[in-house]
Amino acid sequence: MKITNFKVLTFDVVGTLIDFEKGVLDAVRALGGEKASQATDDEIFQPYLRGREKFYGRSSSAMKDVYLSLANEAGFNNDDATADAFQLAVLRWPAFADSAEALARLRKNFRLVAMTNADRTAFSAYAETLGNPFHDGVTCDETGYAKPAPEFFAFNKGRQSALGYKQSEILHVAQSQYHDIGIARSLGYATCWIERRQGLKGFGGTPEPREVTKPDFHFSSLKQLADAVDAELGITTRAAA
Repeated sequence: MKITNFKVLTFDVVGTLIDFEKGVLDAVRALGGEKASQATDDEIFQPYLRGREKFYGRSSSAMKDVYLSLANEAGFNNDDATADAFQLAVLRWPAFADSAEALARLRKNFRLVAMTNADRTAFSAYAETLGNPFHDGVTCDETGYAKPAPEFFAFNKGRQSALGYKQSEILHVAQSQYHDIGIARSLGYATCWIERRQGLKGFGGTPEPREVTKPDFHFSSLKQLADAVDAELGITTRAAA
């Protein structure tokens, strides 16, 4: 199987292209007070995950409540002004250092489609951060479902089919085993796992999957994926200075 056999690359956005873990950790430590500034990653991520499970709505509005849940549980600053600041910070989560450049290269050879649990407002901010590389984007508020719901994938499958693309022509690219790789594989999609946490313990700010699914392709960065495509096409990738 070659990557260049596919015509469409569908991307998880938050966690794969946007470094939400850094965004969450930086915001909580900056806003949550002295105790938060000294908290370990796990001391932030565990109550964050529980808060997100309780407040699973639109990321452009629900993250204020996620923060308050986290802060109340962990003993961090829990006033409304701090929660509002955390909510605003969500829209400014940074991209991984390799995301924009790799997407620009991949766009030359594939149709790029975002498939994100972010809502349209948050996705618009992330797309801008990434240099607006996508030909299409599917968000949770449009589908009425969030990954790993199979209905999310069905919505996008129908959307791309209407434009002439078959499921067999789609490669799904994602970091999350829980939200993406496992369910996509079970639905018959070819998958590419971008293991952003390679070498790190646990699953960080992402829920732990019941099992780790073996993907068709496996890289630790998006740059490695773009480099692999260039290698298949016989393009020499210039080393970074």
